[in-house]
Amino acid sequence: MPTYDFTFKILLLGDNSVGKQSLTRRYCYNIFNPSERLTIGVDFHVKTIELYGRTIKMQIWHFGNEERFRFLFPSYCVGANGAFLLYDITRPSSLDNIPEWVSILRQKAGAIPIILIGSKLDLEEQRVISTEQGKLTAENFNLSAFAEVSAKTGQNIDRVFQNMVEMILKMGYLP
Repeated sequence: MPTYDFTFKILLLGDNSVGKQSLTRRYCYNIFNPSERLTIGVDFHVKTIELYGRTIKMQIWHFGNEERFRFLFPSYCVGANGAFLLYDITRPSSLDNIPEWVSILRQKAGAIPIILIGSKLDLEEQRVISTEQGKLTAENFNLSAFAEVSAKTGQNIDRVFQNMVEMILKMGYLP
């Protein structure tokens, strides 16, 4: 039976079709399905990594944004160690719910690292939300970091998860 030095609960949040499931599948299994179905309720994946000589098990939870399941979200925040907030760089309305997600996270999960992620970087030619606007949004909500990724190409996927784990570790898990 494997042993872990740490187990971290990481949440992925955002509107429908921003790429939460695609991001998770690319990171955990190195696959991309362009016709991914919408998540109903909650989906859960596990990935184990080695970092700084430690074995870290990540429980990655992502939430569908169906209105009928949103009441569950606050209870899933309890015990979270970090969160990614995703928006689609081609769809400005995908930023609309960021204030609500941040508020619930801070209320239910406390002072955890929150990284704003602009997804679908492979659709650069259809971009509507600039990188600068993404950075400004992260600053305005006092988020821990900002990045842009592509689940299709894998660009920056490993880096954002490593950054998240490093932030969590710096919050008191390493001597």
